[in-house]
Amino acid sequence: MRRISLAGRVALALTLVAVIAAAVAVLAGRWLLSPLGSAAAAVLVAGLVALWLARFLTRPWSRVLHAVRDGIVSLRDRDFSVSVGHTSDDELGELVAAYNSLGDLMRRERLDLFHRELLLDTVIQTTPLVTVLTNAAGRVVYSNLAARQLLYGGRKLEGLDFAELIATAPAALREALGSEGDRLFTLEMAGEPDVYHLSQRNFLLNAQPHRLILLKQLTRELAAQEVVVWKKVIRVIAHELNNSLAPISSLAHSGQLLARQPDAVQLARVFTTIGERAAHLTSFIEGYAQFAKLPRPRLASVPWPSFIARLQDTVSFRVVGEIPRTAGDFDASQMEQVMINLLKNAAESGSPPEGITVSVRELADGTAVEVADHGTGLSEPVLRDALLPFFSTKATGTGLGLTVCREIVDAHGGRLSLANKPEGGALVTVWLPRT
Repeated sequence: MRRISLAGRVALALTLVAVIAAAVAVLAGRWLLSPLGSAAAAVLVAGLVALWLARFLTRPWSRVLHAVRDGIVSLRDRDFSVSVGHTSDDELGELVAAYNSLGDLMRRERLDLFHRELLLDTVIQTTPLVTVLTNAAGRVVYSNLAARQLLYGGRKLEGLDFAELIATAPAALREALGSEGDRLFTLEMAGEPDVYHLSQRNFLLNAQPHRLILLKQLTRELAAQEVVVWKKVIRVIAHELNNSLAPISSLAHSGQLLARQPDAVQLARVFTTIGERAAHLTSFIEGYAQFAKLPRPRLASVPWPSFIARLQDTVSFRVVGEIPRTAGDFDASQMEQVMINLLKNAAESGSPPEGITVSVRELADGTAVEVADHGTGLSEPVLRDALLPFFSTKATGTGLGLTVCREIVDAHGGRLSLANKPEGGALVTVWLPRT
């Protein structure tokens, strides 16, 4: 049963005070002849009664309000464990019930959020994807187990300066992390080459700039993809062989029949067709065999200005920056093959001719040659699989261009990496060591 409301209690108290004041005034009027004295006595008694009633009525209200105030302070401090005991069925009781309901809701939501965060952290910690989050000062604020094992021997990374952390990392990893955007690179781990895909994103967290770094090892995926590609290339070679050997066999049979009744014109046509199909088959096989027969590079001192000038006589591009006056040590013909292939790909990317650029930069440990364009860029699947043998996005492509380029650069002891520029377009970097 609902108790009297707060307004009702105040009204009853005021009525009681008025009745007592009137009674005191009447009694005082009988004893005292002065009306002023009667009024003063009535006011004094009514004041004392009102003060006592006010303290009596508001004491439980004050306790409830103080309890709710303390609970709100606890909520502000993210302590949701404080609740207020139920007191009455009036408005203050409703206030207490509403506060307790809010506290219960926030406790449940916090527990649910804690479980979700625990699940997410468990997933991130157990994933092989290297995950590192840095703040505006460049310090690590979060990392998973894969990141700790790759970058710091399994030790904790939180609080460390990320730039100092990677200062002793392999050059390929430092170069990749020092760039912007996504890229593919190769890292030597325990004497075996491992291919990694780097993804970097900048975003705001709690109104502060942060950087998320993700490193994914693609060695197993690439190995599986290579098996698929080799099966595909076997099917292609078998198909091409059948297309050439079947007509050659048929024409050889026709030639045997014509030899019994010689017809010079028909025999010439038969032998000409056989020769054409044999030449096509030889060209096809030699094209694919080139990948496995790359000669060792013959290193020589090659001035960069003359090398770039020869390239500009063959393909069109714009030179960015100053060309080093010092000479590089590489096989000029093989590196020309690499550069022409890269520039040809840039021209086929949809980039305007003036958007295709070449820059040569001297580094502490070698020379970086960069070929950039303003085309459509590389999608993530292409960025991941572009260096695989026989992978091609062209209908008539052999898929050996970039693979041969990578083999040539690797034979020079260098690295070839692919990336997308933040402003759009692709960037291919060829790093050659200083010998």
